[in-house]
Amino acid sequence: MESRKFGYARVSSNGQNLDRQIFELKKYVPGDFIVTDKASGKDLNRPGYQSLKGALGLRYGDILYVKSLDRLSRNKKQINEELRWFKENGIRLIVLDLPTTMIEVPEGQDWIIDMVNNILIEVLSSIAEEERRTIKRRQREGIEAAKLKGKHLGRPAVKYPDQWQSCYMKWKQGEITAKEAMTQMQLKRTSFYKLVKEYEP
Repeated sequence: MESRKFGYARVSSNGQNLDRQIFELKKYVPGDFIVTDKASGKDLNRPGYQSLKGALGLRYGDILYVKSLDRLSRNKKQINEELRWFKENGIRLIVLDLPTTMIEVPEGQDWIIDMVNNILIEVLSSIAEEERRTIKRRQREGIEAAKLKGKHLGRPAVKYPDQWQSCYMKWKQGEITAKEAMTQMQLKRTSFYKLVKEYEP
C-alpha cells in the first residue's frame, strides 16, 4: 500500500497566522491533507491533532510532515511520547526544520537516521520546553509588575452611578421596574445585576 502524506500546522492563538507553515507544507503534502489547529502547545488536547491520531487519520506506512518539532508540543515529555507513538504505529515523522528526518537511506540502515534524530530531538525538545517555561515566567512577571504599578488587569471594574442609592431603593420598594432603573442610570442589564450582587449583603 502506497504511503499517504499528511501535514500538521499549529499556532497558539486565533490572532496568529498559519499561512507560512501551510506554504512550506504544501511543497510536500496536498493542501487537502494538511490539518491545522489554533491552540496552545502546552498539551495535545487539540481537535485537529487528535483527528490525525484517530481511526480516520494516520495509519501504518503514512508520513506526517510538520514545520518544526514544537508544532507538536512544547513539552519535552509529550514530544517523546508522540515520537514513540509514531514509531510503534509505523508512521514516519518528517520535520522540515530538521533535515536529517528527510534523508533516505538504504533498506536496513534506518538505525543511522534514528540515532542522529534521537540526539537532535532530545536537544530541540529541551529547547522547546525551556522556551515555554520562559514565556510563562515572563507573563507572570508582567502581571506582577502591573499589579505593583496599580494597574487593573482583566475587565475594568463597573462603578456605581451617582444616583445608585435612590434608584436602587425605588426599585427594591417596587416604585420602579428594573428596566426603568437601568434606563435612569444608563446601565446595561449585566452591569446592573452585577452591581446589585456586589451591593447586597
